[in-house]
Amino acid sequence: MCTFTPHPFSEERESMSPGAYQWNASEYSAHSSVQFQWAEELIEKLGLLGDESILDIGCGDGKVTAKIAAQLPHGFVVGIDNSVDMIGLAKRTFSKPSVPNLSFEVMDARDIQYVSGFDIAFSNAVLHWVVDHRPVLDGVYRSLRTGGRILFQMGGKGNAQEVVEAFDLLMGMDPWRRYFDGFSFPYGFFSPQEYERFLKVAGFLPRRLELIPKNMMQKGRDGFAGWIRTTWLPYIQRVPTHLRDAFIDQLVDSYLRTHPPDVEGMVLVRMIRLEIEAIRQ
Repeated sequence: MCTFTPHPFSEERESMSPGAYQWNASEYSAHSSVQFQWAEELIEKLGLLGDESILDIGCGDGKVTAKIAAQLPHGFVVGIDNSVDMIGLAKRTFSKPSVPNLSFEVMDARDIQYVSGFDIAFSNAVLHWVVDHRPVLDGVYRSLRTGGRILFQMGGKGNAQEVVEAFDLLMGMDPWRRYFDGFSFPYGFFSPQEYERFLKVAGFLPRRLELIPKNMMQKGRDGFAGWIRTTWLPYIQRVPTHLRDAFIDQLVDSYLRTHPPDVEGMVLVRMIRLEIEAIRQ
């Protein structure tokens, strides 16, 4: 996942950018099993031959990138993320001399520096963190060879809507409302029609754009709270550190009143993913 880090009282809150949030790499890794499962499903759709060069955008802790590298005996994959902590964890865990086809680099998705170096640009559960995708797609276009392709999956229009509504309700209450003055929706949850326009402007030939409903199951109250704490940073980090546990507890209580755990203790979150395939012309 790409990363972000606002000070809760920053004068720049209205224009927080990717890279502005403080990620706890090890804690995120512990609460991202569902994202990893979805990534495995997405990797299967690549149809790899084993000799491709792949750019993994928003590689996070590196688990997904390493999974791709294992399928490239004659190719290579580079994982990029703008979190120094995430890339540090990825390098410590996976970047070894015995795996020469796998590397990681700190780089923002909106400022990709490669030129004509890759056959495929891949991204899972990341790019919804970026509201303006024009610089992302311009950089991806430059990084791909002619005929190269992209396969992205990200939060799409309506993603986690019931969680968003719970946050909206809480932000309007005391004592929290004061911390959300000037707050704007921090995610790029797009429809296929919107994203198709972005692709065409950037020079890509769209092949498939599809909204895919997915159910995310969290292990009880603690699992759901851990997921909120580690991934909903644009909301959590607006609140002073000493009040964050109370804020999360109130959010979780509100959500569970209308979405109680099932008979197995699992909490349902309805997600919608936007999946994209396109070709660099």
